Amino acid sequence: MAAPPGSEVQAMFAEIAPRYDLLNRVLSFGIDRRWRETARRRLDLAPGQDLLDLCCGTGDLALQFARHGIRVLGADFTAPMLPLARAKAERRNIAARWVRADAQSLPFAAASFDAVTIAFGIRNVEDPQRALAECQRVLRPGGQLAVLEFFAVEGRLWGPLFRFYFRHLLPRLAWLVRAGRGGAYRYLPESVDGFARPDGFAQWMSAAGFEEVSDQPLSGGVARLLIGRTADAAATTARCTADAAATTARCTADAAAAEAAEDAKEGGP
Repeated sequence: MAAPPGSEVQAMFAEIAPRYDLLNRVLSFGIDRRWRETARRRLDLAPGQDLLDLCCGTGDLALQFARHGIRVLGADFTAPMLPLARAKAERRNIAARWVRADAQSLPFAAASFDAVTIAFGIRNVEDPQRALAECQRVLRPGGQLAVLEFFAVEGRLWGPLFRFYFRHLLPRLAWLVRAGRGGAYRYLPESVDGFARPDGFAQWMSAAGFEEVSDQPLSGGVARLLIGRTADAAATTARCTADAAATTARCTADAAAAEAAEDAKEGGP
């Protein structure tokens, strides 16, 4: 199932923005904080490096990095999320910048960031493969992309339990805490079921130019963390040099074969 048009996604998440943090804590039983910290540790960025947090929502993941000295830019398609993120950063006295942006057409120059993160947002993008290509474009050589996401949970026991919670309990809990009409949380299980499987998503990352793609299940596979890296400058140069050498050798061989054939023709009866 493809994500709804962008205007529908904006409307859904604008409606729940004021209670977004409460919902995340309640509906994940607080485990989402641990997942975000795992992503931060796995990327292992150094203070002063530049991070773009896409689909940043109210800024939880962005601020997790910013408090460790990373220069963070949070971007989200849903405008009402950004004042909440900005206010949260100010309350915690954490420096971060915020901008409204579409993941499918990022308003940043190529090679602008050392890392890009997307936490539970890539499913909501109309064309996730285009968004992955944009992530690759704005990353510097050797840069990392980390995607935290829900995928359909397999397994004879855990899979049915997960689906029951997502399809039946989660929308009711969202309604109880007055998260608008709960539409975003009815949409959530449908979007998970209709989204790519983890191996398929890893293939999308590879097709977008990411290397060394890893897939780490979290909390029994309830969430997953996929990380890929762009080729570093040295590797790219080496690969281009090797490709050029191979092309030269192939052209030389073809020319020699053509010359030999011409000689044979001239020396024939």
